[in-house]
Amino acid sequence: MMFWFRYYFINILVIGGSITLCLLLSPTRLPGTELLGIGTNWVLIWVVIWSVNRTVFQGVIAGLLLGLIQDGLTGAYPSHVFGLVLVGFLTARLQKQRYLQEDFISIALIVFVMVFLVETVTAIQYFAGKMRPLEEISRDYRQLVLSSAILSSLWAPVFYYPLNSWWEKAPHKTQYKVNSKK
Repeated sequence: MMFWFRYYFINILVIGGSITLCLLLSPTRLPGTELLGIGTNWVLIWVVIWSVNRTVFQGVIAGLLLGLIQDGLTGAYPSHVFGLVLVGFLTARLQKQRYLQEDFISIALIVFVMVFLVETVTAIQYFAGKMRPLEEISRDYRQLVLSSAILSSLWAPVFYYPLNSWWEKAPHKTQYKVNSKK
């Protein structure tokens, strides 16, 4: 019983620590994490890593909570919530085991596609709120999406490997493991 409590406590620290690290890395521009003045989307990477082997509900909740935290840190408009909830939902629905086999490549590919999705949602919010002219949104969108997608997909395996290793080695309460790969 004490083992489960200890593991549960350490798991909470791993989850909270990795989220905190992603939130702290978001405004920083370390060497190798910036391209053309555009940084890596660390929060999106975390939501993808969390959601890829979880239920849809868990993915949506992760996107919602991290979107709200990121809105609190950066500003509420345009909101990050819509895009991150959509990322959590779609990543959890993807059923990675069925379509994509190699972990590092599939995570990088999923992050690459999800950056396009999140930035499109953000561009739509800018357009709907009439905050910027359409020509300016279109011009900035191409550079922002491509730079962020490349950087985020390259850095995603760096976060994926340690977190996935921790969660895969989690002790199970039953003596029989269920084989999720068919």
